[in-house]
Amino acid sequence: MSISLTINGKPCALELDANTPLLYAIRNDLDFKGTRFGCGSGHCGACTVLIDGKAVQSCDATLDSAKNKNIKTIEFLIHEKIGRVVQQSFLDEQAAQCGYCINGIMVSIISLLTENNDPDQNTIMQCLNRHLCRCGTHTRIIKATQRAIHELKKIN
Repeated sequence: MSISLTINGKPCALELDANTPLLYAIRNDLDFKGTRFGCGSGHCGACTVLIDGKAVQSCDATLDSAKNKNIKTIEFLIHEKIGRVVQQSFLDEQAAQCGYCINGIMVSIISLLTENNDPDQNTIMQCLNRHLCRCGTHTRIIKATQRAIHELKKIN
């Protein structure tokens, strides 16, 4: 079955089963390796992408649920203004230790800051609630997010 979608601004059609997890298509067929396989059951957030602007765990989404939708991965998002600022803030605050989960976390933060340019700490923590970081850099992640908010205010 042919599934049409737009990924990172480019239309594509995939000849895969409609029930194939979106994550598998992104990594294996489209070769976007920044979207990571973590738990495979929607609990860790490593596979988070934006679908029509909303943060979604791609291991839980089927190709059929993504057809005719606009999907953005971390590879694309870090080239947009908010993504660049978030990425630099995470680097400045050394918010990633092993780095495995951080791409999904950054995608969720980019989504949050796109919708709300001044979230409070509770809102940031709620946004991060769906993400597991085994390294324990949560404090740095929150600090990096707050830094990104501050930097975005300066350039807007």
